Amino acid sequence: MAGVLTVFGVVALSFMMVMYALERRHRAFVVAFAVGCALSSGYGFASGAWPFGCVEAIWTLVAIQRWRLGGRSQQTDGVGVER
Repeated sequence: MAGVLTVFGVVALSFMMVMYALERRHRAFVVAFAVGCALSSGYGFASGAWPFGCVEAIWTLVAIQRWRLGGRSQQTDGVGVER
């Protein structure tokens, strides 16, 4: 079971980091980042690392709030230059 949990953690954290890197491209990536944070939080609690789970839960709420307020919604040309 520990191997499955480790794979889940690697996938969840990788997804979260990729979505964070893509946030500037579209608002939908902010929501996807929030999902990644929630998955990472679940991994933290499941693995017994409750401080990590708590921090990721907080980041989930922060990302949702940023999405609600329209944060990082500017479109870019793919190299970080706003259009």
